[in-house]
Amino acid sequence: MRKLKTILQHNNTYRVIALLVLLYSLAVTLIPNYKSKYEANETEFILNILEYKIDGNKLSLTLKGKEKIKGIYYIKTEEEKEWLEKNLELEGTLKIKGTLKVPNNNTVPNLFNYKKYLYFNKIYYLLEINELKIDKKTDNILYKIKNYAYLRASKIKYNKYIYAYILGTTDNLEENIIDSYRTNGISHLFALSGLHVGIFSLILMKILSKLKIKKVYNYLFIFIILLMFAFITGFSPSILRSILLFFLLGINKIYNLNIRTINILYLTFSIIVLVNPFIIFQIGFILSFITTFFLILTSYLIENKNYLQSLLIVSAISFISSLGVSIYFFGSINPMGIILNLIFVPLVSFIIFPLSLIVYIFPFLSNILNILTNIMENLSLFLTKVKLEIYFPATNISSIIIYYICLTILFKTRNKKIIFIIFFILMSWKVYPYFKNETSIYFIDVGQGDSCLLVTPHASKAILIDTGGKISYNKEKWMRHSKEYQISTDTLIPFMRSIGVYKLDYCFLTHGDTDHAGEIINLQKNFKIDKIYINKGEVNKLESNIQKAKIIDFEAIQIDNIKIQSLNDKIYMDENDDSLVFLLNIENVSIILTGDASTKTEKDILSNYNLSKVDILKVGHHGSKTSSSSDFLETINPSISIISSGLNNRFNHPHQEVLNKLENIGEVYNTAYDGTIEIKIKNGYKVKNYPR
Repeated sequence: MRKLKTILQHNNTYRVIALLVLLYSLAVTLIPNYKSKYEANETEFILNILEYKIDGNKLSLTLKGKEKIKGIYYIKTEEEKEWLEKNLELEGTLKIKGTLKVPNNNTVPNLFNYKKYLYFNKIYYLLEINELKIDKKTDNILYKIKNYAYLRASKIKYNKYIYAYILGTTDNLEENIIDSYRTNGISHLFALSGLHVGIFSLILMKILSKLKIKKVYNYLFIFIILLMFAFITGFSPSILRSILLFFLLGINKIYNLNIRTINILYLTFSIIVLVNPFIIFQIGFILSFITTFFLILTSYLIENKNYLQSLLIVSAISFISSLGVSIYFFGSINPMGIILNLIFVPLVSFIIFPLSLIVYIFPFLSNILNILTNIMENLSLFLTKVKLEIYFPATNISSIIIYYICLTILFKTRNKKIIFIIFFILMSWKVYPYFKNETSIYFIDVGQGDSCLLVTPHASKAILIDTGGKISYNKEKWMRHSKEYQISTDTLIPFMRSIGVYKLDYCFLTHGDTDHAGEIINLQKNFKIDKIYINKGEVNKLESNIQKAKIIDFEAIQIDNIKIQSLNDKIYMDENDDSLVFLLNIENVSIILTGDASTKTEKDILSNYNLSKVDILKVGHHGSKTSSSSDFLETINPSISIISSGLNNRFNHPHQEVLNKLENIGEVYNTAYDGTIEIKIKNGYKVKNYPR
């Protein structure tokens, strides 16, 4: 026993094991050696439900057959939706007819990659469901308990925080509330984590201590209860980490093994990763272990401190330790989170979370929970008005690793000089775009629409030509999703911030159609724009609602190294023909952007301007046959033609006739398949695309 204790107290043993397990995990996950158990042409399936969510007319399912599959089904009637809500259950079996699809990569750089996300959850196919039938209910006792837990929660009047804290899902929380928690840096309090497991286990330990049972049995009993809790909440990484750590720390204490807490964390990491090597790429797992690691490493800082001091130190350490991960994955941090946690941690820990547990047992108390959570939500919404969010451009993983190495050295050696290195790393992330000396042009994949972003050297000026936009159709109330996708807030703004663009100096709207200008008003509400120009044609309803929009008043303008010449000065009384048409010259690279101008406009431009060969053409009207006349194409003879269109769009853009013309002239890109087209101009130009 003594020899075993000596071995168990050897620090390097745990470090080596953790390192070997990490290397094993990287080898398993990053070397593409997997092959799906399904054939792509399969159309009929019998699958079990692991997770499901009904949002408006959309049913999302995580299913298990030969392997996990992500399923999507669009509900046809309100009656069908009600029936599904009553009859779907976890581990229930479905008979499904549908089509398997390979998930897409992100077509806009630096944004969320759904294909990778699914891969790291061991999902290789999406299933587009045409028909589904419930085959049978589950007979698994554990899933019967889990289904009962969901059913009970659904019958409680004010249940959105019951779902969050008992079932581990924030789907019932309003989107603006979740956004306010995220902005304030307190969103971790509303997803089940080690904090909640700690409170839950402490309550159980207090109860069991009164029964005078051996401690080892107490820990074993609580461990089993916590495992059931983890099962019901979906085995989130932070819950797994905290439960296993709790159990191992208990064993260490009971048997006086004297293993250091940090080593038990290494052991916890090794066990979880060995069971699921893919888990190392889940954000919850990364944040949970990094934050816990640094809290253990800096435990000396809270010795002999009162509760408020300890809370402030823990909040600061948590912020600093999560900073690198937050910047890498989310591109922003909020220093106010350190202070706000002093308010919200006690509120959630001592009131909201325990009361949620009580209300789950005694539902008649839900009115009290509702009053308190309303106060908390309104406070969070109010505090979002004090915006201290700091945005960072996308950074690489190597610099994040260097940051955490420096942070570890700082806390282990207590060498304050390391602070300057950490500050230098943060500043280098922030100012990196200002050292780029090329001009960048992005024809952004916005679906069936147009949007082009130009950034001059050293991120000096940013110019947006068109915003894209979706035509929205009135849906019946039951069909509406909790959050509708918006190009401006979900694509344009995150992308611009990821490349270091935090405001627009100029925005040109070629014309007032929704697919070109539909996002401008929402963009103005959420992003600073200095100048907005529209064409000289008749101002439509959309354009009339734009604040401070000016009718274009120049024939040519120089913006840093970009010369922009406006070619369409005629008013046609037709939205498409009135489109702004630009000829850009950037370091001897010429580009024509044509909006939705038709062959009529092209003919007039050829008559009025002595055009010659250009390097790049943004093809008119998404490749419609109403644009791109043979005369126009032969005159400008583009080396590269770029079509901005949506995948499988209802207009069947681009037209095959136009494609045939373009392919006979030069290289053709289409955002529908090639994703965002990125062009770097410096001593010539280079083209890169981001295909699906």
